[in-house]
Amino acid sequence: MRYVNKMRGAAMAAVVASTALAVAGCQPGGGGAGTADGGLTPSGAAGSASSSPTPGAPKPGGSASGSHTSSGPSTPSASLPSPTASAPPSSAPSAAGSAATCAAGSLKASARQADVRPSGTGTGAAVVEFTNVSGLSCVLKGHPTVAGAGNGSPEMNVPLTVKPTGTAASVKVAPGGKAWVKLTFVQVQGEGDGYCVSGSAPVVYPTMVVQLPGSGAHQVALDDGQFAECDDTVTVTTVSTVKLS
Repeated sequence: MRYVNKMRGAAMAAVVASTALAVAGCQPGGGGAGTADGGLTPSGAAGSASSSPTPGAPKPGGSASGSHTSSGPSTPSASLPSPTASAPPSSAPSAAGSAATCAAGSLKASARQADVRPSGTGTGAAVVEFTNVSGLSCVLKGHPTVAGAGNGSPEMNVPLTVKPTGTAASVKVAPGGKAWVKLTFVQVQGEGDGYCVSGSAPVVYPTMVVQLPGSGAHQVALDDGQFAECDDTVTVTTVSTVKLS
């Protein structure tokens, strides 16, 4: 029995000794250093991961401000002018003043034979007078168009070829004020029915239809006769507040 116990003790001692040697082989030392070094790789990766920014977090320096600028809305006032900053419409008067163009109903037109006219036996020239019969100042402008017509039928007219002279002007006419244009025709020559130098026959119109830009058409007759002319051609002046002769 004692012999058996001794054998068991020797066996246990051998196991303990083997275990001690095995434990000693696991301690840090020459052969285990490579394994330990190999184990640093995940640790280093973890350190690298911990030092990288969390997704969605602003980066340091310029990246953070760039991220903020791109995600935020643009400021309208930085790129577009404010509607209230625009200047109000100018109320400065025009060259002829701030008055409106004379309407047809604000004018009364009449005609007379001009004192200064080409020599001959026809009308030669006529002055058309426009009177502002409204209660407000208004503007007349430019050269007139002219057409020959019968009495009381201005729509049945024959447009004349107009040759304007002078620079077109705008004039302001006060209530009761007057403005004039002068019409100079190709003169009829000779006695009786007369003749035209061009060889065409003279034409006689009871009235003329005279129209200034924007101011309507006005039918006028001479106070002492009819309009006798040649070639259906007329030379016209621009409207003027200086009385013409």
